[in-house]
Amino acid sequence: QVQLVESGGGLVEAGGSLGLSCTASTRTEIMGWYRSDPVKVRDLVADITLSGSTDYGDSVKGRFTISRDNAKNTVYLQMNALKPEDTGVYYCWTRHAHVNYWGQGTQVTVSS
Repeated sequence: QVQLVESGGGLVEAGGSLGLSCTASTRTEIMGWYRSDPVKVRDLVADITLSGSTDYGDSVKGRFTISRDNAKNTVYLQMNALKPEDTGVYYCWTRHAHVNYWGQGTQVTVSS
């Protein structure tokens, strides 16, 4: 079992910035963030491996930055130039021993 504890999120105006963080109870090869809204299933926002290789969803490239502190088992998501369509619940994710784990989710709301 891997526990994920998220923090951050909230309400921001369009064009603003927010940061998210997520700490895992153990070191895992890959960590990331997914986003869901009432219409869609969870879409990849960004993920990062232990070696620092990253992948981003097309809608956030150039605006969001994912990073991690391997010593703290923590992943960060810096979100800049936020848009109303970025609104949703952001879930921390990791995979360990072929099992997917999810955080409890944190709401991000971007007002226009």
